[in-house]
Amino acid sequence: MLRNLRELYQYRGLLLSLTQRELKARYRGSVLGFLWTFLNPMLQMAVYTLLFSVYMRQNIEHYPYFMFVGLLPWIWFSSSIGAGASAISDRRDLLTKVRFPAQVLPATVVVTNLCNFMLSVPLLIVFGLFLGRWPSWHLLFFPAVVLIQLCVTMGLAYLISAINVTFRDLQQIVVNLLTMWFFVTPIFYQAQTVPDRFRALVILANPMAVMVTSYQAIFYEHRMPDLGPLLLWLGIALVLLAVASSIFERRREEFAEVV
Repeated sequence: MLRNLRELYQYRGLLLSLTQRELKARYRGSVLGFLWTFLNPMLQMAVYTLLFSVYMRQNIEHYPYFMFVGLLPWIWFSSSIGAGASAISDRRDLLTKVRFPAQVLPATVVVTNLCNFMLSVPLLIVFGLFLGRWPSWHLLFFPAVVLIQLCVTMGLAYLISAINVTFRDLQQIVVNLLTMWFFVTPIFYQAQTVPDRFRALVILANPMAVMVTSYQAIFYEHRMPDLGPLLLWLGIALVLLAVASSIFERRREEFAEVV
């Protein structure tokens, strides 16, 4: 893992360049361009608000804001894992170049979506202000939660992208798993509504449930996030990063040949 991190730092200029290129290319040619960074989550929020506050009514105060708090980090996570699965297999043009650092490719996907997430946070805060929910000092915990989610996302992206090079079905499996994962994460409902006998499994065994409830604690409930589950997943994320980096390193020499 340390070697992987050192190489990412060594090639940080390339990572930054690829991230900027991805951000510019994402909406190139569209009329609204970069505004889609804000419009996409807003449109999703509007659709889900209609579904869960009108058709399947949820008795949660300022429900659109509550849902938006959980939807933004989920979009970062799911976009990174979904696109990260093919980060290696889709970039033969780069991998066949001499000494191209393959570890930059999954990292570029994760960092690009992290930038979109961070650009959407001011919109979240403005939305909260419009509803009379002012930020509190608990916002100081926000960088820590982002860092833990970054570790979890990066570890999964490395692991999945390395395996997907030879097992291409994994990409399709991941897409379907993300759909199921979405609905077992408390984005549209409060974690307290999960039956007691399932709560520990649904919340603690699901890293995104821990992340989403932590963001909800900071932005919506104005309290400290639960440190126990966060520290648990920080430890798991570091182990996951170490394992994923090890697998990635062992298979890196095969990438250019297989893809």
